[in-house]
Amino acid sequence: MRKFTSLPFVLASAIAVFLAAVLVAAGVASASGAPPSGAAASEAPTQSSLPADVNAESRNRLSTPAPDPAGGPAAAAAAIRGAGTGLNARWESPVGRPLLELAILITAREHDAPFEWSLHEMEAVAVGLDPDVIDVVRNRESLSGLGDRDAVIIQAGREIYGEHHLSAETYQRAVDLFGEANFVDVVDLMARYAGTAGRLAAFNQHMPPGWPQFLPLPFTQPDDVDPQSQSRLPLLPAPAQTLRSTPSLYGRTLSPQGTGPGQIRGHGAGRESLEANVARPLLDLAILVTARAYDDQYTWTLTEPAAVENGLDPAVIEVVRSGESIAGLGDKEAALIDFGRQLFGPHTVTPETYASALEAVGGSTNLVDLVDLMAQHVSDAVLLIAFDQHLPAGVEPLLPMP
Repeated sequence: MRKFTSLPFVLASAIAVFLAAVLVAAGVASASGAPPSGAAASEAPTQSSLPADVNAESRNRLSTPAPDPAGGPAAAAAAIRGAGTGLNARWESPVGRPLLELAILITAREHDAPFEWSLHEMEAVAVGLDPDVIDVVRNRESLSGLGDRDAVIIQAGREIYGEHHLSAETYQRAVDLFGEANFVDVVDLMARYAGTAGRLAAFNQHMPPGWPQFLPLPFTQPDDVDPQSQSRLPLLPAPAQTLRSTPSLYGRTLSPQGTGPGQIRGHGAGRESLEANVARPLLDLAILVTARAYDDQYTWTLTEPAAVENGLDPAVIEVVRSGESIAGLGDKEAALIDFGRQLFGPHTVTPETYASALEAVGGSTNLVDLVDLMAQHVSDAVLLIAFDQHLPAGVEPLLPMP
């Protein structure tokens, strides 16, 4: 006669086997340093969870090694830059000087940067860019009738800076026309000039007297400038000239003596000085304000947890994340948020807001270095946007996107 095992015994045995399997799996995960099974962070990157034109390893549009999340957004941007040609993009790229000047002009136009625009318009004409193409950028006109290469650079700039996203269609057209490595160089050039536009706006750089200003602006530049430097910073003495047996074409600058981004950066003391003189939570706040302005999910999400750990009040972070009023915040936090919002929103900073930011960080040297930090994150954001850098697998986004 066949014997039947009791139902309670079967259930108990099944539960025991299941629990043992779970414990073994958890032990393996623990030994490997991975989160327990079922945690989002343990999920391997899969193409199905990414857009069709995003590589599963790099989690961006390039077939490069995955950036180390511990290196933050700087590491991700550096990995993208590394996919370029390695040439000096502005001077040596096979894309050609006229199109590279066009890439700078669309950057200046979208950042309402009159100093950058005016000097590079003259340079663009000198190297052969069609003035009609320049007018399309200046006046934000339709791209119909333009050549494909001109049109795709302008369209890419309008999308990156205006929408904080580069469509798959525009990206593919650019790669088809220029090649992947050359397009990386073009975007890297745009990224550097986007950072420069921020430096110029923060310190209200005007054209020198007698120099033409060619860019129509939606604002009147404040007049709180030094008569010699034509910016908010005093004129620095000219550096001693170094004799060269051969003039350096690649080292030349378009800025008139005593003006421009080099003059501005000359007032700083560097990153080490900034970190020694300005509290870490304020530096993190400046980075978050920049990331919010560019809808830079990668930088925001990797920075926010560290900012909280470094002592930045979560309530302050929420004001930045949600675009809320700065009323009720501490003076320093309010000043830096207001400064960043003006710098990256209307692209002009009022004298009152500038004065508050100066006081918040303890003087012009620290503010120059802080703006330099923000400008570097602008440059990184442009690359992260253009190549659609996604967060590491399993990391939940913390920034609401438009």
